[in-house]
Amino acid sequence: MDTVFRDVRVIDGSGGPSYRADVALAGGRIAAIAREGDPRPAARRTVEAHGLALSPGFIDMHAHSDLALLRDPAHTAKAAQGVTLEVIGQDGLSYAPVDDRTLAAVRAQIAGWNGGTPEDTSVEFTWRTVGEYLDRLDHGFAGEGIAVNAAYLIPQGTLRALAVGWEDRPATPAETERMKRLVAEGLEQGAVGLSSGLTYTPGMYATDAELTELCRVVAAYGGYYCPHHRSYGKGALAAYEEMIALTRRAGCALHLAHATMNFGVNEGRAPELLALLDAALAAGADVSLDTYPYTPGCTTLAAMLPSWAGEGGPEAVLARLRDDATAERIRYAMETEGADGCHGVPIDWEAIEVSGVADPALASAHVGRTIAGAARERGEEPWATARRLLIADRLGTAILQHVGHEENVRTIMRHRVHTGGSDGILHGAKPHPRAYGTFPHYLGRYVRELGVLSLEECVAHLTSRPAARLRLPDRGLVRVGHRADLVLFDPETVAAGATFEAPRTLPTGIPYVLIAGRFVMEDGHRTDVLAGRTVRRTARP
Repeated sequence: MDTVFRDVRVIDGSGGPSYRADVALAGGRIAAIAREGDPRPAARRTVEAHGLALSPGFIDMHAHSDLALLRDPAHTAKAAQGVTLEVIGQDGLSYAPVDDRTLAAVRAQIAGWNGGTPEDTSVEFTWRTVGEYLDRLDHGFAGEGIAVNAAYLIPQGTLRALAVGWEDRPATPAETERMKRLVAEGLEQGAVGLSSGLTYTPGMYATDAELTELCRVVAAYGGYYCPHHRSYGKGALAAYEEMIALTRRAGCALHLAHATMNFGVNEGRAPELLALLDAALAAGADVSLDTYPYTPGCTTLAAMLPSWAGEGGPEAVLARLRDDATAERIRYAMETEGADGCHGVPIDWEAIEVSGVADPALASAHVGRTIAGAARERGEEPWATARRLLIADRLGTAILQHVGHEENVRTIMRHRVHTGGSDGILHGAKPHPRAYGTFPHYLGRYVRELGVLSLEECVAHLTSRPAARLRLPDRGLVRVGHRADLVLFDPETVAAGATFEAPRTLPTGIPYVLIAGRFVMEDGHRTDVLAGRTVRRTARP
């Protein structure tokens, strides 16, 4: 044996009762589990538990580490939380498959999520296909790999930009066929499914018929569809219903991204969402969801604009913002009508806090301030401040949107198909603390302090349930023969260190994290181990 954890409390990921055992590892897998009365395994290294719990590694079902995994070899934001696998390519916008034109536009579109502006040379964009991107991740740093494992969703908005462009129109039959071929190629190259961002351009221009055709391809390969659906505000329930009906027609598994009920119109309405899910599940639908354990959301300021303002791509958006008459139309849509970019709800500038900017020169005047607060300092209306910032930062501004409801967060996380996802944007001077704190926050705040979930049930939400959605037969449980992607944490002290004031603070109470039996975190410190690799779907139609 390589390593044995002696007398550890095993929380095996099944949701069943924990138990005490010695757990031994060999060759990157769990080799033996010795309960009381069994022969005790010996190993080259012994770690005494001293009250620690051992669980499968946490799976982040909604991550935005598409460039961070290639930019930062330590990736401590996730490794320190016990995350051993991230699902990237989220919200319909990422960096493969692309051509040169599409890549340039997508980089500008999601600079607020990931950086990656033309001036950012920290990552060399050497790939164009899904397979090439996954190969780049596998080679990682000096060929050694990356910090944690990664699975990839094909981004539908990027597909549409590649095959159709940034126009608000239905795809032609030929364009739809090209997108279907790209989906099939991406799945054959290892992607686990398809994502959409249906409040983001250009993905939001897709019709249900178009999305259904793409989902039929996903279903044929045994993948799943992960939509950021068309509204989390005024039309939230209708948007959930739309996605359930669409995937039922396509015969495709559905995973609802950051499944929240936000804005004032949805306060206290989480039970309605869960009733909708229960009805779909009873009717045979294959549905799951993820959430983060916080109330504010996080996206880009440009995402708040109405969809018509985004037609044509980032440069066209900037041109509209510079035109006074068009900018006034945008303001009216956002502040009075309730733009689709803001989920059909009139924007509350007091709730929009700037968390990061692409241009560092803009940080001191904006980061950490709400748009309304910065406007008061300037003696102007909020839209004037927002418009100026969007133009100066070339749409690269990231924001926190304080629109959630705690009772909805707690209600949804109890559901039997719930999984954990950070939706963590690591870019920016003052990111959302969920990027550094989601998983210990579940364990410390919602298990130990509030008792919303038992420890065993919460670990199942973070491990075996996402592994089942990803169809990974040897992950997500502490079982002999399973991969030794493991977390050792102290149930009495585990907690998120990250706060809205200090969002990059690391958690406490997670001393050991292993990937493939190798120590990624040891005694609470990041090692130099790069054991992460891509997790690729291998099913064929």
